Amino acid sequence: MAEKEKDEKKLIIDEDWKVQAKKEKDLLAKQEKTQKEEAGKEKAKRGPLPPGNFAALVSMLVTQAFFALGVLQVEGQEKKEPDFELAKYNIDMLETLQEKTKGNLTEQEQAVLDNTINEARMAYVKLSG
Repeated sequence: MAEKEKDEKKLIIDEDWKVQAKKEKDLLAKQEKTQKEEAGKEKAKRGPLPPGNFAALVSMLVTQAFFALGVLQVEGQEKKEPDFELAKYNIDMLETLQEKTKGNLTEQEQAVLDNTINEARMAYVKLSG
């Protein structure tokens, strides 16, 4: 058995190893903390989300139509060609919303929807024509 013990490698743990392991652990903890702080700052930059209401839904759909038409762009991205099919789809979605909510909206909500659809249609005709 003595020969067998000599053949096996022995693991020697000294104080330097413990110190190095603690440094690595501290470094990882610091990096994790920094990442969490950056994520929090990024969320703070965005600001609060608007309330989920009818006007926000209409705004979301018309924004998609305007992006497809190239009227709106993401800052820093190169200009893309208009996607008229996608823009028409989003305008059609607004029209479906208008049809399905007929008689169930407040005057203000109806005005927002009507004006938004008209603006989207005019932009579509102007850019596709």
